[in-house]
Amino acid sequence: MTDKSEKKHFHHGKSSKDILDAEFVLNSIGLKKGDIFLDAGSGDGYMSLAASKIVGEKGKVYAVEIWEESINILEKEIKEQKIGNIESIIADISAKIPIDNAIIDICYMGNVLHGFVENEDYDNVMKEISRIIKLEGTFAVIEFKKIKNIPGPPFPVKMTPEEVEKIISDYGFEVKEVIEAGKYHYGVISVKK
Repeated sequence: MTDKSEKKHFHHGKSSKDILDAEFVLNSIGLKKGDIFLDAGSGDGYMSLAASKIVGEKGKVYAVEIWEESINILEKEIKEQKIGNIESIIADISAKIPIDNAIIDICYMGNVLHGFVENEDYDNVMKEISRIIKLEGTFAVIEFKKIKNIPGPPFPVKMTPEEVEKIISDYGFEVKEVIEAGKYHYGVISVKK
């Protein structure tokens, strides 16, 4: 018998690098030069690295991840590539995101929301995301399509775009569009109202 405090779904800190094209996704969600970008649950930071090239010197990328091993991989890349616009942060986004209020232009959350939903642990995550995104800022949720026999979490844990929209709309986000984000992914693009 499992204890109720145990999580039903465990985030593995795996990378989607091989199945999700970072440049395509970032262009699809509207990331541009000078933006302040948050990669919420950044994993090894491959999306953050791609974002740093797009936002340029005047932009900034925050990569927030709970797994220290993943942040270490990202920090090695930052050092090797001499990147100056990424700040990597080890933090649990379900507790507190150590970023000031209303400074993020675009928050990207890739293959992460389903775990918080499965564990019934998304309320504080969503409150924190809402707190740090600017008014009219973008919240882009990328998730695995709810299809059997494709990569990603178990089928019952996968979410439909409608399920994502229902959750995020309760926190002040208005869905603008649902995009095809890759062979196995869709994206729900919303704006903070």
